[in-house]
Amino acid sequence: MSRADTVRFRYNQAILVAAIVASIGALPLATARWWLLWVLLIPLAVGVWAWRAGTDADARELRLRALVGQRRVPWTRVAELTADARGRAVARLDDGETLVLPAVRAADLPRLVSATGQELPESAG
Repeated sequence: MSRADTVRFRYNQAILVAAIVASIGALPLATARWWLLWVLLIPLAVGVWAWRAGTDADARELRLRALVGQRRVPWTRVAELTADARGRAVARLDDGETLVLPAVRAADLPRLVSATGQELPESAG
């Protein structure tokens, strides 16, 4: 699969901007004493998470990405795509496990399904 065939879902990049602003704001505190340098790690971790975390989907699999690591789930293991009460997209696997799909909302489900090369059935009504 080419990269063009991959549908990417990411969190709003305003989170990354907020992490940069928080890093600048934390600099005076972190440089006041050497043992306060760890304070800079918090906005750094949030920034890396905002840049990296999300869901990638193509015709073969789902890739769920977090701050560190990722999980690949082939579409053959996905039994159902649905939304939870909070409006987040959830994948139910064939073994009963449920996975919340990072950065995918209920309204994004048609776009997620289109990544598989399939179409959603027309709703009756």
